[in-house]
Amino acid sequence: MKRYTNEHEWAQLDGDIATIGLSEYAIKELGDITFVELPEVGVSGNKNGGMAFIESVKAASDIYFPLSGEIIEINSELEDKPELLNEDALSTWISKIKCSDVSEFEDLMDEKAYLAFIETL
Repeated sequence: MKRYTNEHEWAQLDGDIATIGLSEYAIKELGDITFVELPEVGVSGNKNGGMAFIESVKAASDIYFPLSGEIIEINSELEDKPELLNEDALSTWISKIKCSDVSEFEDLMDEKAYLAFIETL
């Protein structure tokens, strides 16, 4: 099950490992993705802290840690093919983190709450 932030990242938890990506809404708002600056493996961050950077034909934006933890894997395929995010936002992940506090996952919005949130934007 995916959960969402108000900055449009999604997280899917498996034990204490979270897979992180961007919502379809975020990708549609950004338009055609042209560049993704991925985080480095081993970097730690706090929930809502900057994790990565994305550029599109419309805008540039930060990607934030939805949960506190350490980057343990990145989707290096995005370096050469950032458009994969446009093709399938909900299956294309950006990074995986080892969470330092898995209880933070419960603070994120479930899909129903997220859909209600984006209707207000």
